[in-house]
Amino acid sequence: MTVDDLSVPSARVVDSGAIRPAVTVSVVICAYTMARWDDIRASVDSVLIQTLPAHEVLLVIDHSDELRAACIEAFGGSSVRVLENTERQGLSGARNSGVAAATGDVVAFLDDDAAADSDWIERLSAHYADPNVAGVGGYAEPVWPDARPGWLPQEFDWVVGCSYTGQPTELAVVRNFIGCNMSLRRSVFGEVGGFSHQIGRIGKTPLGCEETELCIRVNQRIDHSSLLFEPAMRVHHRVSPDRVRASYFFRRCYAEGLSKAVVSQLVGATDGLESERSYVSRVLPAGVLRGVADAVSRRGGGTSRREALGRSAAIVGGLATTVAGYGAGRIRLALRARRTH
Repeated sequence: MTVDDLSVPSARVVDSGAIRPAVTVSVVICAYTMARWDDIRASVDSVLIQTLPAHEVLLVIDHSDELRAACIEAFGGSSVRVLENTERQGLSGARNSGVAAATGDVVAFLDDDAAADSDWIERLSAHYADPNVAGVGGYAEPVWPDARPGWLPQEFDWVVGCSYTGQPTELAVVRNFIGCNMSLRRSVFGEVGGFSHQIGRIGKTPLGCEETELCIRVNQRIDHSSLLFEPAMRVHHRVSPDRVRASYFFRRCYAEGLSKAVVSQLVGATDGLESERSYVSRVLPAGVLRGVADAVSRRGGGTSRREALGRSAAIVGGLATTVAGYGAGRIRLALRARRTH
């Protein structure tokens, strides 16, 4: 779905000799644990040194008095506003609290363990000169704790919250964004509502898809709107050591299936699984064949051959686990509906 003829306006416009941004951008960073303190500082610092300054930086603390006190002490007196999640605990509630407090034309979301490139705001702001653009998302590059696990296929980098093989490689219209690097017009939330509490991460529970469901609502309810993926809008997303283990990989895949079942119920299976059908039918088979070909082309065996075959096996196993999670989620929803009638 690459947009070949889409013109990209300048991030700044000239008015009477003065340079001003095309839109104002409120940046929302949600945090929940002191264990990520260094990451939180790095995330906030990356926003404070942007080539195009943020209208405001909102640091939303998800029901942690200790973290809130530490953030007030660290950022008090600066341009960073430390807020509490005034809704139910979880990422959806924290993001909604940030949106409610935001005053910019655009609300950009950055994870507390992700650091943005210095031109992040400038890159995303450029596209909002087009009134039909409802949101802009970008590329999330993984920052591995040591080296990338040889068995982990790039097709499944979404497991660690990063961009993956199968996403566009140039400016394109997409169905949804990666949550750690996305932005939406603030007016969008007034039209379609906020992030759903029925899905989304709470602490370390590896559920997700709250941004997927919201983006689908935008596409369904706002005529002539578009969501753009801008690869040059980049963040660096730290991958914690626990997320490079096979146990987390399969747990996250299963949770993704559970989440997709809820998304399909909320927005319909046609839209809820549209991108997944293409991913499963085209991207994953190509990844399996690539792993097998890499293994065959390497003579003498050794770790590289095992890792190549491991990537193919991980694709098959990851898909099967996600499908199992989806099936279990559908059964849970059916049983819940039966109990309420």
